[in-house]
Amino acid sequence: MIVVGTSVHTTKEALRLTRMFPGTLYCAAGIHPHDAKSWEDDTIDTLRETAANPECVAIGECGLDFNKDFSPRDTQLEVLETQVNLACELKKPLILHEREAFNEMVAILEKYRERLPPTVIHCFTGSAEQAKKYVSLGLCLGITGYIWKDKGGLREALEKGLIPLDHILLETDCPFMCPNPRGAKLTPEVRAAVSATSLRLLERYCSFQRNEPCSLPATLELTAAFLGVPPQDLALKCTYTALKIFGLD
Repeated sequence: MIVVGTSVHTTKEALRLTRMFPGTLYCAAGIHPHDAKSWEDDTIDTLRETAANPECVAIGECGLDFNKDFSPRDTQLEVLETQVNLACELKKPLILHEREAFNEMVAILEKYRERLPPTVIHCFTGSAEQAKKYVSLGLCLGITGYIWKDKGGLREALEKGLIPLDHILLETDCPFMCPNPRGAKLTPEVRAAVSATSLRLLERYCSFQRNEPCSLPATLELTAAFLGVPPQDLALKCTYTALKIFGLD
């Protein structure tokens, strides 16, 4: 399991947690676009020092969020590019966040395309065409509980085969993006693909719509249904892809 940093504080906490559960937890070091405004001259040193630890397997979560704009856009762009450059320098995988900033994100990715390490667009919520473009750049797309309420085109991209199996990762984005089976608009055939066991895990452990890792089976089964593949096959492929990208045994 990878615990993702989103600020200097949570990056340090993520590393601390890996020491408590060695071999089970790993971490990523990064500054989320919401926190880009908190960037200071020594922030890059903190990320670099954290990334030097073997428990740190990626740079991120970093990126662009033009939906909330909690940080000025020019600051987001500058902080993202600094972290992309760090990931390229250290040859560490990159975990990216993108909301309503597709064109700007693609421009940065294409700028670094020749040096870019393995990269994940975390919690993909874009259109089918955007998914196709990201895949053409060699990126993997992280699928979360958002697939239960997809309004952007993720389901369409899966059904049309625009996202190959080896470009898919499953994640929670906890505590956010909790699957919502009651509110999801699904055909009876797709709904039937989600097992009673997965639904019980959601009901028992994801109280008050707080997402937890136990939601992954439900997200896996729903994603597999849209892809038209057995969930066991998708689980094996996603596990192999994650191990390969993050250099885990």
